[in-house]
Amino acid sequence: MVEKLMKYADAVKQYEPVFGLETHVELSTNTKLFCPAHIEFGGDPNTQLTPVSLGLPGSLPVLNEAAVDYAIKLGLALHCEIAEWSQFARKNYFYPDMPRDYQISQYDKPTNGNGYLDVELEDGTVFRVDIERAHIEDDAGKNTHIGGADGRIEGADHSLVDYNRAGVPLIEIVTKPITNAGDRAPEIAGAYMRAIRDIVRALNISHARMEQGNMRADVNVSLRPKGSTELGTRSETKNVNSFRAIEKTMQYEIRRQAAILSAGGEILQETRHWDESTQSTAGGRVKSDADDYRYFPDPDLVMLHITQDHIERLKAQMPEMPRERKNRLQQEWQFNDLEMRDIINADALDLIEDTVKAGATAAGAKKWWLGELSRAANNQEITLEELRVTPTDVAQVEKLISDGALNDKLAKQTMNFVLEGEGTPEEIVEKHGFKVVSDDSALLQAVDEAFAQNPDVVEKLKSGNMKPMGVIIGAVMKATRGQADAKAVTKIVMDKLK
Repeated sequence: MVEKLMKYADAVKQYEPVFGLETHVELSTNTKLFCPAHIEFGGDPNTQLTPVSLGLPGSLPVLNEAAVDYAIKLGLALHCEIAEWSQFARKNYFYPDMPRDYQISQYDKPTNGNGYLDVELEDGTVFRVDIERAHIEDDAGKNTHIGGADGRIEGADHSLVDYNRAGVPLIEIVTKPITNAGDRAPEIAGAYMRAIRDIVRALNISHARMEQGNMRADVNVSLRPKGSTELGTRSETKNVNSFRAIEKTMQYEIRRQAAILSAGGEILQETRHWDESTQSTAGGRVKSDADDYRYFPDPDLVMLHITQDHIERLKAQMPEMPRERKNRLQQEWQFNDLEMRDIINADALDLIEDTVKAGATAAGAKKWWLGELSRAANNQEITLEELRVTPTDVAQVEKLISDGALNDKLAKQTMNFVLEGEGTPEEIVEKHGFKVVSDDSALLQAVDEAFAQNPDVVEKLKSGNMKPMGVIIGAVMKATRGQADAKAVTKIVMDKLK
């Protein structure tokens, strides 16, 4: 069924979007939250299990201390209040990927609460997102639906369940209702999620790979008439796992709900799913309220006591946060706002910083990672980090250029061989005989031959028209297989013209 949609501009003119995000961040601990089962992405299905993660009778959970420390660090980064006493509860519901028929989570006594995150948008605007809580819980398993399009449940004839992920520690970050975002609501949601990803990576507590499910979000959206203070009925689009999909989900829901409300209809409080193939959301089930989950304190787990001394020890381990780091590096590298945005959007900040540490200039590092290497990654449909080139390789190529051993053409050829896995830049230069020809006698001979082959060009140069200079330099480059020093060639040409 094709749903009616209102134009986005008309929707945000009539209604104020109110949204909230529930972000699930999978922690990169070695073992699960309540048992010693190993965690490994992509392992054989149903092999990373213990009686605890399967919820077998008689098995008892034991809390993973590292996961708690990760949660506290994230709470500090989000300016949360860290509770001295927090409690785990059982969230009861039946679903095939939940082997115990309940999830161990935190309900009314979470570890982290009442925080905020200042989010910087592309134009430099800073928008504050208030955080309700960032609580600890364990993950469910993974359903794979067979027979449906793109592995979705619609049209599937059966499903398979992999319980390897069941019991993996999560932090669920729940925002307070976000208001006053106006037509920038989707942009703010995307920027917020990127900021969360950058923070958890800086803290080294999660890989935050959305395509692997390390990080995903439930997107809650409601509309209210402009000027109203009452919250509207919300939809909740579950497990959206890309920044672009989060923004598209919000745009679609705003348009869908606006069309329903303007026609006098009512919004159904339900869970929905984002369908990438149709670029739309689809209805799932009627959304449950907290009472439906029958929360109660887990009788197998005592309350969690976090002392102030422990918090202070973790505070001392906190790294520089992404926004402060970005501002510091921008000042050190002397890049303008647009250049820095390009670096952030390309996810190249770490790579450029490491390249500078390896000896390259910031400008040189940026040129490679956002130029030739970015094109190579796009062609291979992989990330920059997945390329077969390291920051040290880039710094070596830059040094060979600055030392006069390579020109731009030879440097690009060298980098291509590095990408193909032939070795380090220095090994490739040695192997292929890449060396800039700067010997005056060899260059003088090549220039003489270029003059002889292009007498009309020489006459134009002698008359003061320097536009065809490239013809002579190109001929010399061809004669030297691209290994001539262009500056030395230009000097010889000018001397001969005099």
